[in-house]
Amino acid sequence: MKQHEVHIPFCEKCSLETNAIFRHLTLEETETLNFEKDFRQYKRGDVLYQEGNRISGFYCINSGIIKVYKTGLDGKEQIIRFAKPGDIIAYRSVLSNEPACTSAKVIEDCQVCFIPSEILISLVKTNSAFALELLKLACHELGEANSFITDIAQKTVRERLAEILLLLVNDFGLDEQNYLRISLTREELANIVGTATESVIRLLSEFKSDRLVDLSGRKIKIMNSKGLEKISNVFS
Repeated sequence: MKQHEVHIPFCEKCSLETNAIFRHLTLEETETLNFEKDFRQYKRGDVLYQEGNRISGFYCINSGIIKVYKTGLDGKEQIIRFAKPGDIIAYRSVLSNEPACTSAKVIEDCQVCFIPSEILISLVKTNSAFALELLKLACHELGEANSFITDIAQKTVRERLAEILLLLVNDFGLDEQNYLRISLTREELANIVGTATESVIRLLSEFKSDRLVDLSGRKIKIMNSKGLEKISNVFS
């Protein structure tokens, strides 16, 4: 085997491992997906698509992490979500036939499958189980967006940062030493919380002093999740 040989993932295996919506496809539909998709690899910092672009398909993440964000008038990013293995992105622009409403940039080297628009439209029209799962996914993402808007309006930056840390634990988990399995810059954290980078730096220092977290470069160790829950008011 060649040293740099790339193994393109099979959709039927990937969907079972990641619980992706493609598990609802028939054998024939899965074979079509395998044949039509374009397997791509990206490095940290690469941009998959930009807000306002017309895109001719959507992406299914096989490995790595991608941040999905919007850019304000001042050029500041507001991170909407992180896409991880099994997630799909840009599908709403395909369904609505509108320019991309977000941008997507790689924060951890990734492998993705690019699937042409016509494949998604065909699956929605012919496979009701797949269409229902896609609708559920869109509704779930809308619910998360509504929650974020409420948090921005009603919670302090301290509360939001504590909640974001807990959400990152839920989405990506902790390693054997209780460090988050996602490494983010302070600016990226600020762009999720919706505040200035300086505020996140100050609050993380306070959390460290209160023994809620420990810090090692970009890595964050969760020391007291119950304490973070109390601060975040996530169960209020």
